[in-house]
Amino acid sequence: METRSVMVTGMSCDHCASAVRAEVGKLPGVAEVDVDVAAGQVRITADPLPDDAALRGAISEAGYEFTR
Repeated sequence: METRSVMVTGMSCDHCASAVRAEVGKLPGVAEVDVDVAAGQVRITADPLPDDAALRGAISEAGYEFTR
């Protein structure tokens, strides 16, 4: 398993965290998704880690923006 943290803009509450967690959690290989709304950070543990395009798509589907 590998872990990666990415920045996400637009999150402001627990509902936001749940939406991001649900969409990113659907990606192949993802075992865990931790969301820190205050920091705008999402930590993904997966094997293999999703690429930027997959993360961008999942986060966009949740209604937020992947920034890096």
